[in-house]
Amino acid sequence: MIKIAILGDIGSGKSYAANNFGYPVFNADLEVSKIYKNDKIFFTKLKKKLPKYFQSFPIKKKEVIRAILGSRINLKIITKIIHPEIRKKMNLFIKKNRKKEIVILDIPLYLENKLNKKKDILIFIQSKKEEINKKLYNRKNFDFVLFKKFKKIQLPLEIKKKHSNFVIKNNFTNKSLKKDIKRILKIIKNK
Repeated sequence: MIKIAILGDIGSGKSYAANNFGYPVFNADLEVSKIYKNDKIFFTKLKKKLPKYFQSFPIKKKEVIRAILGSRINLKIITKIIHPEIRKKMNLFIKKNRKKEIVILDIPLYLENKLNKKKDILIFIQSKKEEINKKLYNRKNFDFVLFKKFKKIQLPLEIKKKHSNFVIKNNFTNKSLKKDIKRILKIIKNK
């Protein structure tokens, strides 16, 4: 099985690219969202550590945002509780799809959390900053302060790009993205 991890900036189109490979995708953000909606154990853990921010289940996105913006250490507390579960879910996804030729890992902090293995193929999605900003500002409930906090915990883009096997320049046109994906898949399968 070939594992392809998608790297890039917030808003660069990582998830969109991941979904265009045509293989099973593990989307960490989606899994976190499911935990907040469906898993009372994590609500209890968060409420115990941050009672000021988490009052009722299911956990609402605005409560998470308020907690992250409330204090510098809150993001660390939340990630310490949630990330081990996401890692477990990723391992289950890989195990479940072990007979697939390729799986796609859409995990924003893939390198930061040291999830990469030597044989993993890393693909960096490169987009122009002004294009990203335009997309982000059009997102419903976009919070620039929260965006800056998340940027601080991420590795610099140059490092992510340097570690990547391939770079896809995403100019937010479907045609060029799909063409790059097709080209990369051909190279990977012929190795």
